[in-house]
Amino acid sequence: MLPKDKINALVVRFEEIDHRLSQPIDRDTVVKLGRERAELAPVYEAIGELRTAETERESLAALLCDPEMAALARTESEALDRRIESLSDAVRLALLPKDAADEKSAILEIRAGTGGSEAALFAGDLFRMYSRYADLHGWTVSVLSESEGEAGGFKELIADVAGKGVFARLKFESGVHRVQRVPLTEASGRIHTSAATVAVMPEAEDVDIDIRPEDIRLDTTRASSAGGQHANTTDSGVRILHIPTGIIITSTSRSQHQNRERAMQMLRARLFDLERQKSESDRAATRRGQVGSGDRSERIRTYNFPQGRVSDHRINMTLYKLDQVLAGEALDELIDALTTDYQAGLMAAEGA
Repeated sequence: MLPKDKINALVVRFEEIDHRLSQPIDRDTVVKLGRERAELAPVYEAIGELRTAETERESLAALLCDPEMAALARTESEALDRRIESLSDAVRLALLPKDAADEKSAILEIRAGTGGSEAALFAGDLFRMYSRYADLHGWTVSVLSESEGEAGGFKELIADVAGKGVFARLKFESGVHRVQRVPLTEASGRIHTSAATVAVMPEAEDVDIDIRPEDIRLDTTRASSAGGQHANTTDSGVRILHIPTGIIITSTSRSQHQNRERAMQMLRARLFDLERQKSESDRAATRRGQVGSGDRSERIRTYNFPQGRVSDHRINMTLYKLDQVLAGEALDELIDALTTDYQAGLMAAEGA
């Protein structure tokens, strides 16, 4: 059953916005109302189509009593019933609570877990997967911080994934990713299991998070260039401590100015993520029942190389497309299924 009060309120609000935009108003208000109108337009149009279809069905009801028109009216009525059901689902979906961070870029963190060198190599595989996926969507990936593994890959990597709607597509990737494969160094052909942890946070802007200067302590660290002990050293590395939370961020490229900007960018994302966790406890509870809590300790997916499969444990979905998933090409199949399952959970909760 569609919430009629909510639908009526949305229609009234949309038409009020149209009326206000037709009046003389300042530029900032025009921008603000225009943005809100763009968000409401799809559901407003769907509501209009739904109401038109319901009116048509009511008109056909009288024809069902006419012997000459009954058969045709019944066929058209059945088609309208299917259309009304489809439009009702579209409206119900559009009325779900929106995640304000969905349209944002994201900070992607990948850390090697259990498995030593194999875990670091797998972390590298995951970063390549997300980088290729980003390329396919026209996003830009910039590495903010990295620590390479001894045999390759990464012990830790933090990157900025910039583009529209990045967080909406990647937010269900947070958690423990497990890999099962035979390492190149394994002479007996024994399968090893290792893991890497992924965290995806919406990128925060200055307007999202206000960091007071007195709440941070900034230290510099010495970074030396290649050339041995007589090479010049500079205080270019940056370490930021956020005193109220105890969060520590480090960035160690050669440019101190760039390091400070990157460290502050990562700190804003961490603090924004903390705020979101506090303010969205209800949504998190729903998510735990559907696609997992986003808890970084939760095992969410297994990549099995011998069988060529990828299994997402939250929705019991398995794809025998390991190579395509790691190439970023089939990752949308998993993300679409996770998104649909999450939305279904929200719809069920809204209807409860």
